[in-house]
Amino acid sequence: MSEHEDEEFRALLRGLRVPHAGELPVFDPATAPDAPLPLFRRWLREAAEAGEPGPHTMTLATAGADCRPSQRTVMLHDADERGWHFGTHRTSRKGRELAERPYASLAFHWMRSGRQVRLGGRVGEAGPEESAADLRGRSPAALAAALAGSGRQSEVLGSYEELLRAFEAAYERADREPDATAPTWTLYVLEADEVEFYQEEARRRHVRVRYRRDPGEPGGWRRELLWP
Repeated sequence: MSEHEDEEFRALLRGLRVPHAGELPVFDPATAPDAPLPLFRRWLREAAEAGEPGPHTMTLATAGADCRPSQRTVMLHDADERGWHFGTHRTSRKGRELAERPYASLAFHWMRSGRQVRLGGRVGEAGPEESAADLRGRSPAALAAALAGSGRQSEVLGSYEELLRAFEAAYERADREPDATAPTWTLYVLEADEVEFYQEEARRRHVRVRYRRDPGEPGGWRRELLWP
């Protein structure tokens, strides 16, 4: 790359702006509930109602025995008193890393409302019955993808034609057996011990509220403000 190309690229980055959907919502930290789950559910619902693309998509970060982090975008399947739910093959890279180090971090970014939620904690498997039920509740295309990738996700692919053949067979099976299961498909639950809510403000007086587990506090959480 030439120096001119480098400067052009830097100028591009400096000129970019984050698009919001009109006026940013106001987040008064004094109104935050004692526990993070109700606030998270409200923010996700509001993101969906505001037309945020894929409001249930999130970044999942894991690390294996070598302590090197890796991240990818996955979908939230549920959020309840047990934790935040997501699914993947336990033989995939993220599945193997969770087996080695059962901790992860999740991040949501809702650009239109200028909101982010970041959380982390220990991750456990929900069990075979729940994992199978989770897969049955997904779309036929998602089922086919799970069947095709069972035991192979994140592995080296010999050719794209191999992928096409595997998916063709998986789609045929998903059509014949809508209750088919993928042996390696696993529902995971992240039990958060820290959850942070971030609301942008037009004059950059952003609001950050962090929850940390504390059995001695109302709702079992300590709530505190952070400098943006």
